[in-house]
Amino acid sequence: MTSLSGMAFLAAGHVPGRGGYGKNVDLAVDSILSSATPTGFIKRDDSPEHGPMYGHGFATLFLAEVYGMSPKPEIHRALKAATQLIVNSQNREGGWRYKPESRDADISVTVCQMMALRGARNCGIAVPKTTVDNCVEYVRKCQNGDGGFRYQLSGRPTSDFPRSAAGVVILYNAGVADGRDLERGLGFLLRTPPRGTLMNSDPHYFYGQYYAVQAMWHAGDDYWQQWYPAIRDELLIRQTPDGYWADQSVNNAYGTAMACLILQMPNNLLPIFQR
Repeated sequence: MTSLSGMAFLAAGHVPGRGGYGKNVDLAVDSILSSATPTGFIKRDDSPEHGPMYGHGFATLFLAEVYGMSPKPEIHRALKAATQLIVNSQNREGGWRYKPESRDADISVTVCQMMALRGARNCGIAVPKTTVDNCVEYVRKCQNGDGGFRYQLSGRPTSDFPRSAAGVVILYNAGVADGRDLERGLGFLLRTPPRGTLMNSDPHYFYGQYYAVQAMWHAGDDYWQQWYPAIRDELLIRQTPDGYWADQSVNNAYGTAMACLILQMPNNLLPIFQR
């Protein structure tokens, strides 16, 4: 929550010590740095045990985005160690799972790690080419015949909107700029809108839209022109009078941070979102 909220501030032009919410960004950075362990794992002691690699991926990405905006040397040290933990924890399938030592992988955790690796690489931190190549191979194996993506290599090969949006974003962040895989993935997203809206609760609504808007932003042109106005208008209508977006699956801070990131995509301020 802290990392996503921090990125929402950055996407609006608020940076450490500057801007109307510069102090909030400073506090977010301090919170994440205080959670960085000697192993490189970014995890609070009181955080839930389920899926700590989700938080680690978002935290690593946040540090990568704020890197260069703050004079704190601790950011580089924590970012480098966190990046190395991601590299070291890639499993034999080519992806990542809930914990660093997991033997299998899933699309959902993998997209968090690949975005973090791309952010770190943008900062000049070395990421092995084999790590990226193995991830791309894994994601391509997860793509189904309809263009969508399955959750894991094992189990039913069911395509779903949120994980398919994540699959497309993984490919873009891995440096795949075009090709049949992307075309099929984007086509699936256009044909298969989310099952729910904010008025008809979908537990993965914000997650799916967060990655879908990135996919369409990278695709550009007609994809972006068709997608962004629709999600922008829906989110503006659904904002509460108090300024937040309600989310029943996680919490309102999560929903609000995700909504702000989606709406501010055209600002083109966050390095990870820049074309």
